[in-house]
Amino acid sequence: MVSARYADVGLPVPLGRSFSYRVPSGLAGAEPGARVLCSFGPRKVLGIVLGLKERPPEGLDPERIKDLEAVLDPEPVLPRELLRFLVELSAYYLAPVGEVLRLAVPAVERDRVEALRRQGRLDVAAALGPTVGGRAVTFAVATDAVEPPGSLRGQAQAVLGLLRAQGETQVTALQKRYGNARAALKKLESMGLVTLSKRRLERVSIFDETAPPEDPAPTLNAAQREAVDSIEAALAGMHRHRAFLLFGVTGSGKTEVYMHSIAAALAEGRGAIVMVPEIALTPQLVGRFRARFGDAVAVLHSALAPADRYAMWRKLRSGTLRVAVGARSALFAPVADLGLIVVDEEHDGSFKQEEGVRYHARDMALLRGHRAGAVVVLGSATPSVESVVLARRDKLGELRLPDRATAASLPAVEIVDLRRHRRGPSGHRMLTMPLHRALEATLAAGEQAIIFLNRRGFAPAVVCNGCGQVVSCRDCSVALTYHRRAGGRLRCHYCDFQMPLAAACPECGRPELELEGLGTEKLESAIAEVFPRARVARLDRDVAGGAKSEKVLDRVRAREVDILVGTQMVTKGHDLPGVTLVGVVNADAALSMPDFRAAERGFQLLVQVAGRAGRHDRPGRVVIQTRDPEHPAVRYAARHDVLGFLVYELRDREEVGYPPFRRLSLLRVDAVEEARARRAAAELATLARGCPEVVRGEVDVLGPAPAPIARLRNRYRFRVLLRGAARGPLRRVCRVVLAGKGDVDKAVRVALDVDPVSML
Repeated sequence: MVSARYADVGLPVPLGRSFSYRVPSGLAGAEPGARVLCSFGPRKVLGIVLGLKERPPEGLDPERIKDLEAVLDPEPVLPRELLRFLVELSAYYLAPVGEVLRLAVPAVERDRVEALRRQGRLDVAAALGPTVGGRAVTFAVATDAVEPPGSLRGQAQAVLGLLRAQGETQVTALQKRYGNARAALKKLESMGLVTLSKRRLERVSIFDETAPPEDPAPTLNAAQREAVDSIEAALAGMHRHRAFLLFGVTGSGKTEVYMHSIAAALAEGRGAIVMVPEIALTPQLVGRFRARFGDAVAVLHSALAPADRYAMWRKLRSGTLRVAVGARSALFAPVADLGLIVVDEEHDGSFKQEEGVRYHARDMALLRGHRAGAVVVLGSATPSVESVVLARRDKLGELRLPDRATAASLPAVEIVDLRRHRRGPSGHRMLTMPLHRALEATLAAGEQAIIFLNRRGFAPAVVCNGCGQVVSCRDCSVALTYHRRAGGRLRCHYCDFQMPLAAACPECGRPELELEGLGTEKLESAIAEVFPRARVARLDRDVAGGAKSEKVLDRVRAREVDILVGTQMVTKGHDLPGVTLVGVVNADAALSMPDFRAAERGFQLLVQVAGRAGRHDRPGRVVIQTRDPEHPAVRYAARHDVLGFLVYELRDREEVGYPPFRRLSLLRVDAVEEARARRAAAELATLARGCPEVVRGEVDVLGPAPAPIARLRNRYRFRVLLRGAARGPLRRVCRVVLAGKGDVDKAVRVALDVDPVSML
């Protein structure tokens, strides 16, 4: 044990630094990675020891440094490797280290927390991590009462809208989404609009009760064998690369490569982390892992009860379990002797955390792997341009799976020009003759189809034919979507505000409102009407959010569904053997977003959804409907030409100076009053433009400008974009701006997003 007297401690406070405390003599266990009880102002909070020193930090009066009050754990909760990684992550994203530590700390045992609280020594609300045990949970549910006109605004209205949309909801879940949820709920309860109840929450089973049958490893084809050999050589320290891009077409057997690589890591006594875009959408993958490795797999996702998550964490920390499978948060699993990190579908945008600590799990997987001496495998059929450039620069080894693992070939693709092809026999505008006939042929052959439309609801907009006004959310600058099955209500997909569909226009009073556009709910209804004998189902957030989606997919696998209508949830790597037709109703929706990544995302969606067709013994077919058949994303997707698209996209990105050729940091500014937000954004932009790096031309300052969605949840939004060729100068400008944000209007929120993925 280091004979140190001072501890550097990370606290759960939104400040970009750690704090120094004295370690009293006789206080055992205050090691790096241990949780400690600290006095912070009038509160007692939990922190984590980052490091130890024998002398007080320079410039601090030793007499003013407070003592640590207690050590909460018999051994550090964070291994040294993971702790160092978290500190580096904090530095890279310029995020408060205390908030970063929250990402990895386990739950606090209830009896220990209760004991400290009884002694008046702990502010539980400020503690790092949730409490375990005590299964009583408070739920909120909306009543049938009607709110008085004009009585609700802001978060109270948003909370009520969410409860009406999804029914009974845990209060803790509401708090994660809305900061003032409890105050809003009290107001709603006093008005008779919401009822609150407390009950014990049943534990969620970590696995299904029925264990899957054993799955012996199949014989690999030549390309798979070559990929596994390279990864095994890297695990043994005999390959020049320690990180790889596994570039394989849809259905090429990437998962089998992952499982062979995990087996190799386990054989060497090392552990593994597997990250997938959404764990709730990939139970098939979890089932395959269990069939191969048994119950030695920890599954980490939000559906687990706190006690179950804590049990998983303890088994990983102790080495009892050596494989962790989960979404982006699995990156922080305390896997003992980490040897392998797999990022499946590495291109997926959900690996980027968009709130709080805005980290990118794929990028940080590379960092953690490098620091831990682990091998990293990034897998995708449509790799991100960032990963492709890393491979070209020889920072990633490239492994290719050019063919499907089975005898199946890639599906044939037909492009339907919506400017020439009008309504098909059904009379529905978006069911053209080619798509209609393709559905007829698929149903006649007893096969299945997926119809893809990335817009949920019945109609994306309601427009007045009298004055042209679009009915919009009162708190966001977006159109309200009409949901027929939700009681015929209009709903905002950003803040969950709801209102009934009025008989007349709220602006001009004329009874000339008309539903415009097409959503999955309307498309499902239209297809069921056109093909009355077909069994039609829908997969989107409105009908099957989270783990419920698997029930819909199980029905498809059981051949209880003939046509599945869905949003991008249907593109997430599902293996549906009976699907031979994929129809893309409107390819233009994804390509028209105001974002420099729109073409890349649209292309990835088209290729991924097309890859659901013909994966087994019957050939597949894809019909893509578009008004812009010459768009590069459409043309290259139709040819399954991923490399061709990447060459085109990289040339465009380099020409206009966007990633991966230049680096970005985005300042997001918002306030209730538009003038305040605009003024604060201008002040921060002026501060940035005064930096030497900007004066010398090393960093560009773009903006301020209104965000593409200018108003969200009753807050006006502005952006300032910082762009530079080198990381160092850009980071120095970011630090100056962060240091100066404390001088702007206190009513304004300012957040820095390093390496932003979404520009919205």
